[in-house]
Amino acid sequence: MDINQILADEFKLRREQVDNTIALIDDDKTIPFIARYRKEQTGSLDDTVLRELSDRLTYLRNLEKRKDEIISSITEQEKMTDEIAKAIESAMTLVEVEDIYRPFKPKRKTRASVAREKGLEPLAELLIAQDKKTDPIAEAAAYVSEEKGVATSEDALQGAMDIIAEDISDNAELRKRLREAFFKEGTISSKAAAEDSNEVYKNYFEYAEPVNKIAGHRVLALDRGEKEEQLKVAIDVPEGVGEGMCTYEYVKNNSKCAEYVRTACEDSYKRLIFPSIEREVRAELSAEAQEGAIKVFASNLRQLIMAPPVKNTVTLGLDPGYAHGCKCAVVDSTGKVLDTTIVYLTRSKNELETAKRVIKNMIEKHHVSTIAIGNGTASRETEQFTADLLKTITEKVSYMVVSEAGASVYSASKLAAEEFPDYDVSLRSAVSIARRLQDPLAELVKIDPKAIGVGQYQHDMPKARMDEALKGVVEDCVNSVGVDLNTASYSLLSYISGINAAVAKNIVAYREENGAFTDRKQLLKVKKLGAKAYEQCAGFLRVPGGKNPLDNTGIHPESYDTAKTFLEKCGITSEELGKAEMVREKVKSVGLKKIAEETGAGMPTLSDIVKELEKPGRDPRDELPPPLMRSGDVMEIKDLKPGMELMGTIRNVIDFGAFVDIGVHEDGLVHISQICNKFIKHPLEVVKVGDVVKVWVLDVDVKRGRISLTMKDPNKGSDKKVRKN
Repeated sequence: MDINQILADEFKLRREQVDNTIALIDDDKTIPFIARYRKEQTGSLDDTVLRELSDRLTYLRNLEKRKDEIISSITEQEKMTDEIAKAIESAMTLVEVEDIYRPFKPKRKTRASVAREKGLEPLAELLIAQDKKTDPIAEAAAYVSEEKGVATSEDALQGAMDIIAEDISDNAELRKRLREAFFKEGTISSKAAAEDSNEVYKNYFEYAEPVNKIAGHRVLALDRGEKEEQLKVAIDVPEGVGEGMCTYEYVKNNSKCAEYVRTACEDSYKRLIFPSIEREVRAELSAEAQEGAIKVFASNLRQLIMAPPVKNTVTLGLDPGYAHGCKCAVVDSTGKVLDTTIVYLTRSKNELETAKRVIKNMIEKHHVSTIAIGNGTASRETEQFTADLLKTITEKVSYMVVSEAGASVYSASKLAAEEFPDYDVSLRSAVSIARRLQDPLAELVKIDPKAIGVGQYQHDMPKARMDEALKGVVEDCVNSVGVDLNTASYSLLSYISGINAAVAKNIVAYREENGAFTDRKQLLKVKKLGAKAYEQCAGFLRVPGGKNPLDNTGIHPESYDTAKTFLEKCGITSEELGKAEMVREKVKSVGLKKIAEETGAGMPTLSDIVKELEKPGRDPRDELPPPLMRSGDVMEIKDLKPGMELMGTIRNVIDFGAFVDIGVHEDGLVHISQICNKFIKHPLEVVKVGDVVKVWVLDVDVKRGRISLTMKDPNKGSDKKVRKN
C-alpha cells in the first residue's frame, strides 16, 4: 500500500502535505507543535485534522503489518497463490484481511476438523463437484470405517457436509456480500430480558429499527441494557436472504449431490455464518457509536475547558450540601485561598441567619465580586440563599452555577493533598469550584477528563481510546492558550508539548529553588529537559516581565531572529509592542509579502508573529463572550410556563439535543428538532457547550422534573442567534 497517497486521497490533501506531516510525526514532534510551528510544511493543518490523520496513519500501518503477518503465515503453509496475494493487497480493512485468512487460520477442534481427521475430505470434494452421475450414498459407503469412527454412509455424508459448511463459512467474498446484506436489509431488535427488567429500558422492551438507520446513542443504550442483562438484542435479516446467497453461490444443479450441498449451505449459514456476522455487525455498530460518542464528549470537553475565564476578581466558591453544610472558600484573583468556612442553610432558621451574617462578612471583608455555586446536592437552596443575600448587599456581586463534576474526585486526590495539605477534603472542593469560574482550563486539567461528565455513555467507552482522545483535547487546549512559566501548576505544565509529568515537577522544583524564570533559555537548566524537549515546549511557555519581551509571546525562539528583523524593517520599537493598531499600520506600510521575501520566512509564520506582536501573551479565550452571570431572583420549575422566553447556557450536547441551564435547578432539553429550522445531523453543527442562547419553554413536567425547550422563536418562526463561546 502507498499509505501516504491513500491519506492524501482520503483527506483531500496534497501529497506533499501528507509526506511532510508524516515525517514530522515520525520525528516524534507533538501535534500541538506541528500545528503551531510547522504550518509551512503541513499547509496550515489544524490540530483536529492532524490528530485524525495521525489516527488513520496508525490504523493503516497496523493493517499493513497484519497483512505481512498473514502473508508470511500462508506462505509458510505453502498455500499462497497469486489470487490470495492480490486479495490481501487490495483489502482496505482489518475485517477483510481476517476474512481472507480464515481458511488458513489454525482452528480449534470443530466438526469439520474431526471429519477431516476421519479422511472425509475427498467425499466432500466429490459432493461439491455435483456430478449428476455420482451416487452420494454409494460413494459414502467406501468411507465407512469402524477404526476411524465412521459407522454408516449417513455418518460419512454428514461429516462431508460439515467440511463443506466450514469451507462456505470461510469464503471471504461471500462473507463480504452477506455483511453488506446485514447492513442494507437487516433489522436490529430488542426485548426485555425478564419480566422484572429495569423500567429505565422501557423504550427498548419492544423495539426494532433498520440496521442502517439506527442512531449511535440508541446502539449504546442497547449495548448497556444487554450488558446489564436487562435486554435481549438481536439482528434479523429477511427470511431466505442469507441462505439464498449461499445456495446461489454453491448449488449448481438439481443432482443428488446438490441436495447435500444445499443442506450444507443452510447449516453453514445458520450455525456458522449468521452468528459470526451478527457479532461482527454488532461490533461495527458499537465501534462507530463509541467513536461518535467520544467525538461528542471531546467537543464538549474542549468547549468546557476553553470557556472564557472570569479574570481579576475575588471569588467565593460555594460547595452546597445538606447534613454536612455548605463549604465556602474565598480565593483572590490569582486563585490563592484567603478564607474558608462551613455554613448551614437548610437545618434551622437560626443557622440560616448565622450563614447570612458569615457570608456577608466574607464578601465585604475580601471585596468578593463573583460567586461560584456548585450544581450538586442542595444547589437549588444555595442559589436561592445567594440571590436573597445579594439583595441586602450594596456592592455589585454576581453569581454563576458551575458544574462540580469531578470536584470530589480532585479534592480527595494526592494532587489536592499536595496543593492544600492544611485544608479538609470538603473545603478543597469549594476552592476548586471557585477556581473553575476564574480559570476553567487551569483547574479542570487537574481532573481526569472522564470525571468532568459532558457527554453520554462515557463510562461505556473503550478506556484506552477514550483516554487518548480526551488527553489530546486537553493538550490542544492548554497549548493553544499557553501557560505562565512562573505560575503554572505542574498539572498544567504536564500537558505542554514535549513535557511529561516528571519534567513538569522538575520545572516547579527549579522555580522554587532558583526563583522565577527570567528567560526561556533557563529551561535548558531544568533536570531532564533537553534540547529536543525545549524545541517542543518553549513556544508555549510564557515569561511575563522577562529579559526578552518575545519570551512573553507565542513566537518560538527559533523565529526570534526573524521577529527581530521583522521589527526593524517595520520600525516597531519594544515600547510599541502590544499596541495593536500601531503595529498593524506599520506592517501594512511595509507589506507582509515583501518582508517574507526579504527574511525567507513563510507567510503563515509571519502572520502568527504579527498577531503575537499586536498582543503579547494573548489568550484566545479573551475574545469569547463572558459567561452568563446572574444576580436576580431564582425561579423554580413550577414558575415556568409554555411560551416563556429565557436566556440560558448550554451545559451538555448529546446526539439527540442539548441541555440548557435556564436558572432553575433542572436543565431543560432542546431536542435536535427544536434547535433550528433547517435539517441538521447533529446538534454540534449549531451549538456547543458554553454557548449563551435564547430559548422558549415548550412544556414543563413538574412531577418528573422535565423541561422541554425550543430555540425556534415562536413569534418569528426563525432561528434565534447563538452567542458563541
